[in-house]
Amino acid sequence: MKDLLGIGMTSQRTRDRLILQLKELGIKDERVLAVMRKVPRHLFMAEALSSRAYENTSLPIGHGQTISQPYMVARMTELLIEDGLPENVLEVGTGSGYQSSILASLIPRVFSVERIRPLQEQAKKVLTDVGFRNISFKHSDGGWGWKACGPVSYTHLTLPTICSV
Repeated sequence: MKDLLGIGMTSQRTRDRLILQLKELGIKDERVLAVMRKVPRHLFMAEALSSRAYENTSLPIGHGQTISQPYMVARMTELLIEDGLPENVLEVGTGSGYQSSILASLIPRVFSVERIRPLQEQAKKVLTDVGFRNISFKHSDGGWGWKACGPVSYTHLTLPTICSV
């Protein structure tokens, strides 16, 4: 397995500088900042780009896709949990798995859909190697949702379903 702690440009000191940048850009939720300080972003990209992992920029991950800019990951997560932590979340587009790891560090169950199988397989491997066990994966187009894990509607009442995948 790759180095979780990192060295040089993937070290904790470099991660801490990113957290300071995120704070300067307005990210306030300490839970989000703590998780982003801890999660090893450099593991979710090619080793050749790992020295740039803690720059506040998106980077290529192959198949015409990118790992999202840390600010965007932080802001989306902050908005998602501002009214409390949901019990589960559907993530459309697993990509590198980085956003999945941030969500799974805060939320009990993450359901992640990815249409590009090689990306999904790589993300699943990294997330499993790092130790995440609360993420379920589906190879599909996210626009189709995940019916087995979606809400059940009865005219005016919507009840959450428990998805056992």
